[in-house]
Amino acid sequence: MNFSLFFLISFFIFLSSANSHSGRTNSEGCHKKTSNNTYHCHNKKSNHENNSSTKNFKVIDGDTISINNISIRFSGIDAPESYYRGKDQKCLIGDSVINCGKLSKNFLIKLIGKKKVECKLEKKPDQYNRKLGECFVENQSLSRLMIKNGYAFDYPKYSKKKFAKEQEYAKNNKLGLWSMKFEFPWIFREKVRNK
Repeated sequence: MNFSLFFLISFFIFLSSANSHSGRTNSEGCHKKTSNNTYHCHNKKSNHENNSSTKNFKVIDGDTISINNISIRFSGIDAPESYYRGKDQKCLIGDSVINCGKLSKNFLIKLIGKKKVECKLEKKPDQYNRKLGECFVENQSLSRLMIKNGYAFDYPKYSKKKFAKEQEYAKNNKLGLWSMKFEFPWIFREKVRNK
């Protein structure tokens, strides 16, 4: 896939007190490192009532995160909707109704845990002005991990089937949503829009 990568952003997530740093940081604890042209953030010291990581880092849903109020949408994948125009996306296991948007989001939260997240961003944002990119933990693509475990889908309209191999694996092994009855997120959104 010919995504042009604009720059690398490194984000450090610590649930303990922030590390000391010799460079100047902005009010969010972020700065640009000129030696390797990276931008990274350190959490401020947390107090007992507010965990600083929740201020700086948040999982929005299974394909979107927010770091220091900057939304980053994982390009080329699509995850079930936690909330879209007042609707939660549902899946079925037998007769049981499951909130599959929440399921996908919680799986991404578990994947990230307390690990450092790095994102390679594309030059142009999406139609909602979110940054687009691929994010990694321990050099593993979160997009690939989400799809391979069945909690997100290759979005062929934008991915050119970049993640088709991972999706085939999840489908063949009935992992995650592939063990349920579901609609692809883009079909769910279209139905909601047309109602």
